[in-house]
Amino acid sequence: MKTSNTILGILGAAAAGAFLGVLFAPDKGSNTRKKISDKSKDYGDNLKNKFDGIVSTISSNGKEIIEEGKAKFSQAKEDFNTLKDEAKAVKSNY
Repeated sequence: MKTSNTILGILGAAAAGAFLGVLFAPDKGSNTRKKISDKSKDYGDNLKNKFDGIVSTISSNGKEIIEEGKAKFSQAKEDFNTLKDEAKAVKSNY
């Protein structure tokens, strides 16, 4: 949720900036619209790059966590089998 709020905040700020830019623009309307379009495209590209970076980080960290979980599970399985074998040995001695 925090990321979506940040994205909405950025988009809202960009929209407010565009509105104020048009309102107080010293250039002709067509020039101002072109500038706003170019800036919006730049912000969109920047936001996409940041989002892709976040997804990449999450993906790489997720793989590490899964591998660590698999290793811990395998260790727990080995420990269980060892205890089971020891319990069988103790039971057979009685």
